[in-house]
Amino acid sequence: MSSRTSRYPGFYRLPLEARARWVAEQAGLTLEEQMLLTNGGLTLEEADHMVENVIGRFALPFAVAVNFQVNGREVLVPMVIEEPSVVAALSHAARLARAGGGFLAGSEEPIMRGQIQVMDLSDLSVAARVIEEHTEAIRAVAEAATPSIVARGGGFRGLEVVPFPATPVGPMLVVHLLYDVRDAMGANAVNAVCEAVAPLIAGITGGRVVLRILSNLADRRRAWAEVRIPPEALATPDFPGDEVIRGILEAQALAEVDPYRAATHNKGIMNGIDAVALATGNDWRALEAGAHAYAARDGRYRPLTRWWRDESGVLGGRIELPLAVGIVGGATQAHPLARVALKILNVSSARELAEIMAAVGLAQNLAALRALATEGIQRGHMALHARQIAMAAGAAGEEIDRIAERLVAEQNIRLARARELLRELRGSITGEPREGAHG
Repeated sequence: MSSRTSRYPGFYRLPLEARARWVAEQAGLTLEEQMLLTNGGLTLEEADHMVENVIGRFALPFAVAVNFQVNGREVLVPMVIEEPSVVAALSHAARLARAGGGFLAGSEEPIMRGQIQVMDLSDLSVAARVIEEHTEAIRAVAEAATPSIVARGGGFRGLEVVPFPATPVGPMLVVHLLYDVRDAMGANAVNAVCEAVAPLIAGITGGRVVLRILSNLADRRRAWAEVRIPPEALATPDFPGDEVIRGILEAQALAEVDPYRAATHNKGIMNGIDAVALATGNDWRALEAGAHAYAARDGRYRPLTRWWRDESGVLGGRIELPLAVGIVGGATQAHPLARVALKILNVSSARELAEIMAAVGLAQNLAALRALATEGIQRGHMALHARQIAMAAGAAGEEIDRIAERLVAEQNIRLARARELLRELRGSITGEPREGAHG
């Protein structure tokens, strides 16, 4: 729709029904799709067909981050996540990014890597040469295994042969098949290609094929995003913008030199990316594996983002990481709410989805570093955590906010205290004496 926007000041203050209604209007959701959001979207029968041994369903909050501009386009970001403060922080960071024109993002062609392990070779170099000489034959077998992907413009993009002359089980050769999977996540397609090509590899080399499977280090399928934010947009009542930037750069520097900090730095990035992956039916476990392997690609674990201050004093940031995501096949189509999430995102390709997810990761990192550089990470997080504790104590409706406010004010966010407050609150409403009171 031409008037589509992701900007809604005070969106979090709206009642739940009003938030859902506004998103439905923006995304053009049908009444049936809106009902999926309210009932969980997955029947027991559908769940039973997705995985083995189903006995029920497990619900998680389905939220939307607002304020995103990616490559000049307004984007509503669906997220499935249980951790408090992530969605709020992400929406705030996206609003800050608008001051610099939003996020600019890009991506590589969706090329995945399959691996075929070959053992019992008398001469690795000779076997490698034979494999390279049969590249066209390998192409023909590979593409015959995935005609639908080839029809969409994907298919075989080359091979790499990697020798490992000394391993705990002897010398081996690993053939890397590079395969363009178009708008699919690609795991099933690449595995099918490896299975199809393996007998040919064994036949031409005289070796014994062992593993034939994709790699989750999708380093030929990277996405990136950049942002520029003027210092005045970062200022708070207590911290001028230049001071906030200095704090962000100092926090970034620690992640650059210390893998213990880099692990937490990158975990925060994946908070956002994983939540979008869950919402859209993508494999968040594969994304985690690829991201962390990529962070250690030079032998030392490093942050996935870079932050700097340019000559005009503007804060610049960039993220780059493998993002093997899809919009067709698997749970992206099997789960009704995943289809709704993709409609909310309004994406037309897997690459576009990856670019938005890169922007989400960068925004999440900005939110975390800004909080660390100013009031600290706990302030906003604990206020939302207090609500969870109140709910765990048995509070409902308005009780949740009243008890959460007391927990935060007392700086005593514990389940036992929440239960005490709930007994007091309910006792005052019913007129019953509070525990420990004497009449």
